[in-house]
Amino acid sequence: MEYWAALASLMGAFAFLQGVVQAMFPAELRAALARLLGRLTRAFSPYCYFDVTEMEGMSTNEIYDAVQQYLSSTAAPASGARLSLSRPLNASSFTFGLAASDRVVDTFAGCAVTWEHVVAPRQSQGFAWRPLPEEKRRFTLRIRRGDRDKLLPAYLDHILAAAADIRRRSQDRMLYTNARGGVMDTRGLPWDPVPFKHPSTFGTLAMDPARKAAIMADLRDFAGGSAFYERTGRAWKRGYLLYGPPGTGKSSMIAAMANFLGYDVYDLELTEVSSNAELRKLLMKTTSKSIIVIEDIDCSVDLTNRAAKPPNPRKQQLRLPSIDGTMVDQDGGAGAGRSITLSGLLNFTDGLWSCCGAERIFVFTTNHIEKLDPALLRSGRMDMHIFMSYCSFPALKILLKNYLGFQGDEELDRLSDSDTMRGLEEWVDAAEITPADVSEVLIKNRRSGKAEAMQELLDVLRARAEKRGRGSGGGAASAGKEAGGGGGGENEEEEEEEKRALESPKEGKEQAGIDSSGDGQDEEAEGKKQV
Repeated sequence: MEYWAALASLMGAFAFLQGVVQAMFPAELRAALARLLGRLTRAFSPYCYFDVTEMEGMSTNEIYDAVQQYLSSTAAPASGARLSLSRPLNASSFTFGLAASDRVVDTFAGCAVTWEHVVAPRQSQGFAWRPLPEEKRRFTLRIRRGDRDKLLPAYLDHILAAAADIRRRSQDRMLYTNARGGVMDTRGLPWDPVPFKHPSTFGTLAMDPARKAAIMADLRDFAGGSAFYERTGRAWKRGYLLYGPPGTGKSSMIAAMANFLGYDVYDLELTEVSSNAELRKLLMKTTSKSIIVIEDIDCSVDLTNRAAKPPNPRKQQLRLPSIDGTMVDQDGGAGAGRSITLSGLLNFTDGLWSCCGAERIFVFTTNHIEKLDPALLRSGRMDMHIFMSYCSFPALKILLKNYLGFQGDEELDRLSDSDTMRGLEEWVDAAEITPADVSEVLIKNRRSGKAEAMQELLDVLRARAEKRGRGSGGGAASAGKEAGGGGGGENEEEEEEEKRALESPKEGKEQAGIDSSGDGQDEEAEGKKQV
């Protein structure tokens, strides 16, 4: 009883003193004394504090979002702090957020820092066109005074870069293609996006493991080479030329590169670009951390002849909108009337405008590298020339694991002494078969069992190799077709001719119409066309 009586007396005295202070000292003086006391406390404190608020005026603070992304994905899960779980729109993974009034410790450059998430209710606000959130949120950073020059601004730059990488990897990758004539979409961009869901990876790519490791190491060095490119004065970009017969996995290689780096893919269709200026504007509308692809560059447009061809006055002129909204004259035939030159394409990949952005990869694919202009192949434009060859035995083993369900190399090594496996190793190089042809054979026979599918593949390889070496001319061509694979020289030529025919159907029809009409019917046909 004496203890409680003394406590009650002490509380009464404290309340009396508080009333006397409030009566004798105005609120302004008390606030000034509180600020003075806070300054004295901070002056003798070994720490300094920085507040990162959620709202900066009426806009969102970019640093707040970056700190939330960084702490939720790196420091917070490892420290055992209380987390909030969420999944943003168009995201492919869950994200964790630091709960209110919780703190987490992080380290950078050997220095310890402390983050605290402070959440307080906001005072009632009146009418506003854009109402603010009901709660005020901020992150408070506490660091030692001696570490200030060492941590700032390097630590904040590290947080921004890590948050951007986390955000990019958590979202779905996109595949873009340029619209016809540069027509813009609802967002004002000349690229039409779709989600990129290609499942190809370097683990499933049918290629020699040593070559894949070299390509992966080069991509890894490129993605982390910001300081190197800045030090050497080079634009942060890289060029890859993929060449080889059809069906050797050039498109799968591009998809594996995008999945490995987490980059978006821009599939540039040159036949839909009307001029060099439009090509340059398309490049300006691409983002960093992207792969710009031009497939079958030897078939897209005619870049072998450097001289400009005279226009054909008989072709019908069409007016289509360009990227900047202006109307340009274009021929009706696909690929006809285009003013894209070799110089414009080279400036697109290696000129001054190619430096507008960072961390871009240019990928060209072709089935016939000998048809390309030497200017496209010189050093500095295509940094790596990757030959996509026929299926080798190491690549064949990868395909067997993918399609027949072999569990690792151990199961295949146990079959290395079998007659079927030795026959596959003996005949695969002589058959000169593409990975696409091997995949077709395995898909057709995957329900028959592993042994039966491998035996069927061995029969195809043996027959293909024997017929390829039996003779030349028509016999060799028919032998390549009967082997079930395609991929011979004549098949490649036929495929190229089909591509050119599909890309310019209108031009072919107009040319056929001109050739079939007589001299006396030209004026009549022209009159009907005018009507």
